[in-house]
Formats: sequence, structure tokens, C-alpha cells
Amino acid sequence: MGERILALNIGRPNLHLWNGMTVNSAIGKKPIEEVMLTKDGFTGDSVGNREFHGGRDRAVCFYPYEHYEQWEREFQKPLKSPAFGENICAANYLEKDVYIGDIFSLGDAIIQVSQGRIPCASISKHNRVDQLLSRVVETGYTGYFFRVLQEGLVNAESQLLLIDRKQEKFSVLTGNQIMFHKHNNREAIEEFSQVEELAEVWKSKLIKKISK
Repeated sequence: MGERILALNIGRPNLHLWNGMTVNSAIGKKPIEEVMLTKDGFTGDSVGNREFHGGRDRAVCFYPYEHYEQWEREFQKPLKSPAFGENICAANYLEKDVYIGDIFSLGDAIIQVSQGRIPCASISKHNRVDQLLSRVVETGYTGYFFRVLQEGLVNAESQLLLIDRKQEKFSVLTGNQIMFHKHNNREAIEEFSQVEELAEVWKSKLIKKISK
């Protein structure tokens, strides 16, 4: 499994006027040709809402290219990349095919899948599609995050290459379904929370679900 990335984007939070409200968000990232990837993320990249983004377990945001085609068909509207505020985009890395703990090389860096993305309302507001957020959550087509195991230089021609797989039970999509929809499946929640490579913030959320 190896594909050249189709987009490399970074950006800092800016004020956006959405539906008459001013919101601070970094969703409006811009393409870049080359950038250093550190344990804290790409140099020059940052987040606006730390509840859903940022931190070492969420250093890199990925969104699958195929979903663009689906959402454009469904909503009859073109979406300009990076519509989902992703740092990188590539084909053939759908949530159902990528597993928590998967390790990839990206340019000179080594990165590991840590969690699915918990999307926020900025997705709908930024793209001016009211139902987009709810559909992303419903389908589990959220994209996902990586932590950085080895820092390195990444460019717009870099290849995302799978180099190790830690487990084959919990794909990103399976994890999303447990997090968003299987609130009463205690066994699945408990087992998923014990995946060593899962981001700590997700482990905490799952443990809270169990304790309720």
C-alpha cells in the first residue's frame, strides 16, 4: 500500500464570518510545496479548536480523496481542497482499509494512525453545506489523525507508504462506528479502549462511556 499524496496543506487560525458569527478556525489551510513535520505537527500549522484538533496524537490530519467525489455528487456542489481542513489527502486510504496503529512513511517522516476525526461544525460552515457535518458523522467518513514517530521533511510529491500494521480488528471506520453509534455496546467499547496505539483522548472518552 503506497500512494503519492495529492495535497499538502498547512495554516494558522483565522477569523471567519459564518452565518453572521465570527469564528476562529484553521480550517482554511493553503497548499505548500515542502515543510518540516515535527512531533507537534507541520511547521507553520496550528489549530483553532483544541477540543477536536491538535496535540501530539493529532499532529497530522488526513482526508481520503474518494470522499470528495461522494460529497460533491450528494450535495451537487464542488468542494475546494482542503475542504475538510486536512493536512494531507490521498486516494486508496479509506477509513475501512486503514487501522488504528498503522505506521506509514511520509517523505522523511514516520507517522502512525492514532484516531478517527471527531468533526466539528466548521466543516459545514466552511463549505456552506448545512447537512455535511451530520452526514460525515453518520457515514463515519471523517478522515483520521496521525502521531509522528520520526520527524522529517515532507513535500507535495511525497508518498504515503504503509510499513507496519499492529492489529487488524479495529479499522478507523470500525472505531468511528463504536465512538459515534454503538453507545450501548459495552464489550466493543471496552475492547476498543484497550488498543495500545489509540489516542489517549479517545481512550478517555470510551472509558467515560463505559462508566455511565
